[in-house]
Amino acid sequence: MKVFGLLVLILVTVGVVSLLVLGIQSRQGQPPGLLNGHLRPCVDKPNCVCSETGGNVAHSVPPIPVSGFDSGLLARVEQAVADMGGRVEQAQDNYLAATFRSAIFGFVDDLELRLDSRHAVLHVRSASRVGYSDLGVNRKRVKELRRRLMTTGETT
Repeated sequence: MKVFGLLVLILVTVGVVSLLVLGIQSRQGQPPGLLNGHLRPCVDKPNCVCSETGGNVAHSVPPIPVSGFDSGLLARVEQAVADMGGRVEQAQDNYLAATFRSAIFGFVDDLELRLDSRHAVLHVRSASRVGYSDLGVNRKRVKELRRRLMTTGETT
């Protein structure tokens, strides 16, 4: 029985250390950025959602419709992201990149938004930098951002 307990303790310790290392590793790098003027597609892992998926239903989320394209729109979107706990890393005319860090282990996720004025939408991509599954965190983040923008009247 003591051997079993020791084995469990070793396995738990190895698991926790592995998660700590992945958390540290996820803090390296930057948001992916645009590719040919669009958000990058998700890789074949369930830890990413994107409104510019190219038909990949597993990763698909609808873009966020927006009303009006005044100069303050991106600032109001930045505020909504900050209110959700995100840190804006980059904000340009039609692109915003932010990072979110998990409370436990400090995993970093990237949230990217691209304003498509032609279609009056914000395209959105939210993805984990490391690991395989995100337990639905990125999809929930996009849903919460949509809710916040609808509450403030930014969406149609």
